[in-house]
Amino acid sequence: MTILCLASYEKGHRFLTEAKRQGATVLLITSLSLKEKARWPLDSIDEIFYMPDTDKQWNRTELLNAVSYLGRRYVFDRIVGLDDFDVETAASLREHLRVMGSGETIARYYRDKLAMRVKARDAGIPVPDFRHVLNYDRLHEFMDRVPPPWVLKPRSMAGSIGIKKIASQDEFWRVVNELGDLQSQYVLERFVPGDIFHVDSAIFDGEVRFAIASGYGRPPMEVSHQGGVFMTRVLERESSIAQELLAANARVMKAFGMQRGVSHTEFIRAAVDGQIYFLETSARVGGAHVSDLIEAATGLNMWEEWAKVEVADADYRVPPDRGEYAGLLVTLARQENPDTSEFNDPEVVWRLSKDHHAGLIVRSKSWQRVEELLANYSERMVRDIQAWAPPRDKPTN
Repeated sequence: MTILCLASYEKGHRFLTEAKRQGATVLLITSLSLKEKARWPLDSIDEIFYMPDTDKQWNRTELLNAVSYLGRRYVFDRIVGLDDFDVETAASLREHLRVMGSGETIARYYRDKLAMRVKARDAGIPVPDFRHVLNYDRLHEFMDRVPPPWVLKPRSMAGSIGIKKIASQDEFWRVVNELGDLQSQYVLERFVPGDIFHVDSAIFDGEVRFAIASGYGRPPMEVSHQGGVFMTRVLERESSIAQELLAANARVMKAFGMQRGVSHTEFIRAAVDGQIYFLETSARVGGAHVSDLIEAATGLNMWEEWAKVEVADADYRVPPDRGEYAGLLVTLARQENPDTSEFNDPEVVWRLSKDHHAGLIVRSKSWQRVEELLANYSERMVRDIQAWAPPRDKPTN
């Protein structure tokens, strides 16, 4: 089997390594701007090709021509976009070359915040009320009916990038007018206060084979805009909220139609009535070290499981789950190389090594012990380490 991987940003090392270990021929197309900086696992890559890029963006026509040229030598069995921004590009290539996997329509459900909301709503899955930033009469009707604040979201960014909280109609029209011709690239959504969760899944032949539910500390958008410690942890496995989230996730995956791959999907439980709403999903491994969190708790690495799902011929078997609990904390740091050695409980199993960042993962057989450590560590990180920077409007590597 030959897998063509697209990575406009440096990520997916474990995917590449596992695909090669499974016996695949692994080809990688990545950004020319990464050539001197990235440290790809070259012993797991049969050939690597560099595309000229502007801010990690490739010219689609040039990429199509380049991949078609490679097709003179290789038969592509799979085409995989390793980053969120490569999902639609990979789907476009699959459509053109008629390679197995999600086409452009399905890929949009996992990338386009408007497409995924419309699809979920039409499938009877609860979503916060929303409007496409397109028709002004419909926007006026929405804002007259739904009280502020609202959330203005770019349709095709990742995570919290570019999201703005809007407090009034005057503010909305000021922001929208500044967008000019880019207005239709946004969606306006009712702001729902509540707790935010994520479910991370592996899908094979249209069926969720593995899924685990986790809960954020503060909402990621709030941390991005106001500062603080990013925190998430695996939920009690048999708790009612975990079971509700897994059932909601299964409904989303069935409605959206992915046949093989992984997904990171977010939900919110409204503070007012306890209703669980779908927020957004993606056809990728969860970012911000969520994959490390899941590996600590279960022993499964989502990048490796993704590679197994793609390579599997007849069936995909989920490895045994360790069945433990884990919690993750990450923050920007005032210090270039923050010292986290005082966070020295035996449950600490991972430390982040990155300039001006601090991060830890704790693991225990006890969910209560993880909660206790997260509460203690987050308070100490805010006091001794945490820094804040304004939220990004575009991705950085």
